[in-house]
Amino acid sequence: MNMKKNTLEHWSEFFHDRGISYELFEIYLVYIQKLISTDSPIIFEKEHLSQLLGINDSILNKMINSPNNFYRKFTIPKKRGGDRNIVAPYPSLLSCQHWIYKNILLTEQPHYSCHGFTPKKSIISNAKIHIGSKTLLKMDLEDFFPSIPINWVVRYFQQRGYANNVSFYLAALCCYDEHLAQGAATSPYLSNLLLKGLDERLTNLCLKYNLKYSRYADDLTISGEYVPHTLIEVITEIVSDYGLKVNIKKTALLINARKKIITGIAVTEDNIRVPRSFRRELKNTMNFILKYGFISHVTQLKIKDPYYLFSLIGKVNFLMQVEPENKNAREWKSTLINILKSQ
Repeated sequence: MNMKKNTLEHWSEFFHDRGISYELFEIYLVYIQKLISTDSPIIFEKEHLSQLLGINDSILNKMINSPNNFYRKFTIPKKRGGDRNIVAPYPSLLSCQHWIYKNILLTEQPHYSCHGFTPKKSIISNAKIHIGSKTLLKMDLEDFFPSIPINWVVRYFQQRGYANNVSFYLAALCCYDEHLAQGAATSPYLSNLLLKGLDERLTNLCLKYNLKYSRYADDLTISGEYVPHTLIEVITEIVSDYGLKVNIKKTALLINARKKIITGIAVTEDNIRVPRSFRRELKNTMNFILKYGFISHVTQLKIKDPYYLFSLIGKVNFLMQVEPENKNAREWKSTLINILKSQ
């Protein structure tokens, strides 16, 4: 409360010092109070926004009016074949997106069932939810970011209390082709906030069936003692209410399956583990390095990637996060760190 009071006092002094009439100040005061109530930074006009972002007015105008010109397009291969289209913002736009993310978006929490791109949550927390479940339903949302239109984003900023024009400016900085951009810094967290309603509906639906629900980006996971097959159609309809589409090809209902993989992590009756294939490959690699040395390993496999050692350390770190009690992982990490220090 004191913070809000001080903020209002600050703006009162600000307008008074500049000779703004009391009538005009009262109009601004309503706007300021609404933004304070949602813990949002005050933004009056485009010029004010450019000052907060630390960029030139003319550059901001170009970003807002022609945002597509501030992205580069490329493709990356998907794990299961095909290519994924990525649009990455240039540094100038990226810095604006980071500002929006840190100063506006992060002041609001996603739904508790959301684990992707959320502070203190991860693929590990997402998988842990489903430990001990006999039945598992996995569903995937198709073309996730491109399916979320700019008008949703504009409406979100309006609900935070921003004026219509300011809401459009902020939304334009977050979108490409009038949809959330696949490579924008704001897209992951913004999608979480925009889909709080979806997460709430699916959580309540699952509670009726005594099931557990979680979402990691575009991956939906439902688990429990028994997941009725009819739930697939119900969830698909709820998802469609939000303008999204379920990828039927990736929908899987696993009943008493020995192998349950959720966001890349194996889930058992009482714990989580890295997938067997991941462990086997890493173990073979490390056994070879321990026996013959790192140089022999990369020479035999003709590995030329200068960051290969860092990728190995990353894999071991991942193993330690999922299985903190794994003794081999500690030994392997120590070995790799010593190799890194010797280079």
